[in-house]
Amino acid sequence: MPVNLSAPNPRDLLAVPGLELGVAEAAIRKANRKDLLLMRLDECAQVAAVFTQNRFCAAPVTVAREHLAQVHVSGSIRALVVNTGNANAGTGSRGLSDARATCEAVARLLKCAPAQVLPFSTGVIMEPLPVERIVAALPRCIDTLDASAWASAARTIMTTDTVPKAASRKYKVGEKQITVTGIAKGAGMIEPNMATMLGYVATDARVSAAVLQEAVRYAAERSFNCITVDGDTSTNDSFVLIATGRTDMPELRDANSDEYYAFRDAVTDISARLAQAIVRDGEGATKFITVRVEAGRDEPECRKVAYAIAHSPLVKTAFFASDPNLGRILAAVGNAGIADLDVGTVDLYLDDVLVAKNGGRYLEYQEADGQRVMKQSEITVRVNLGRGLSAARVWTCDLSHDYVSINADYRS
Repeated sequence: MPVNLSAPNPRDLLAVPGLELGVAEAAIRKANRKDLLLMRLDECAQVAAVFTQNRFCAAPVTVAREHLAQVHVSGSIRALVVNTGNANAGTGSRGLSDARATCEAVARLLKCAPAQVLPFSTGVIMEPLPVERIVAALPRCIDTLDASAWASAARTIMTTDTVPKAASRKYKVGEKQITVTGIAKGAGMIEPNMATMLGYVATDARVSAAVLQEAVRYAAERSFNCITVDGDTSTNDSFVLIATGRTDMPELRDANSDEYYAFRDAVTDISARLAQAIVRDGEGATKFITVRVEAGRDEPECRKVAYAIAHSPLVKTAFFASDPNLGRILAAVGNAGIADLDVGTVDLYLDDVLVAKNGGRYLEYQEADGQRVMKQSEITVRVNLGRGLSAARVWTCDLSHDYVSINADYRS
């Protein structure tokens, strides 16, 4: 079971004017399950995205990048198409042809240019994409288009996820109220650079293309780039931000204005909720762990230490076992690659329990206190480096027997 995470209530997911969602069964990998999602956008919509930094990126990532780069020529993005069950990665030139063929099929149905369609895939790597099944199912996606279909969309894009992930709220930007709704999928191959997942956040705010791109980068850096389950970066990671412009408000053009900051923070809030849901549903996870590193010289240094802790199999298995073998955390701090780190200034806390002071076991620390915290389903690890004013935070989970079973049996 995921850590303190339940499926979203469909009634809580707010429609975003200017965007409709439709789903269908295409039998891409398994029969009798929704595995194809189409999002149709108004002509006035703006789209921005960030993608995986894995050099072996999937064909749909390559095509989506190309199409976004052509927006000034082809016109606005009119549709996103997402399939599960097959990643269309490691598929060479055929994979690119298949991704483009999918876009062409969508374009014919929506009467737009293929370059106005962005493709996304997730699932098994190195298997040919069954394009003919996708093409056959697309009319059903169009028949089911509905502005309120966020819950079914969230369920459709799942792979090894056990719970659909969605979040939605209204926010005040200047004198106007905007809606922000998003969905994401991910449970394994979760590591930053990009975010190792698929995420789609939409708003009815009016935002210029340049400002929207700034916002998606900012939000990703503080949400999806702050999570890790297993340290493996996927080939298909994509985070897309859509602004339909249907709210009656002045267009946001200045990334240094109070209105932009309010918009940026709203998008980041929804993105962080989705990112945390991914970690809570990490493959085999039983615990949700926040790692906060503070008093570092700069934020990159703090992140490096935080990820050294969050990636360590020894640390993560200790959390699974509720074993306060906390010297493993200090070892991870020392292994983070901070060449001039003075371990004599490092303090370690487990929630409110001071475990190590000035690099050594705190004299008043009792293992029973550590055990009490380790048994919780939500835990905060706090490391004070004692060498500056910067801080960083990442979210992770434990590593259990089920993680091995899920990934060993994934294709069977």
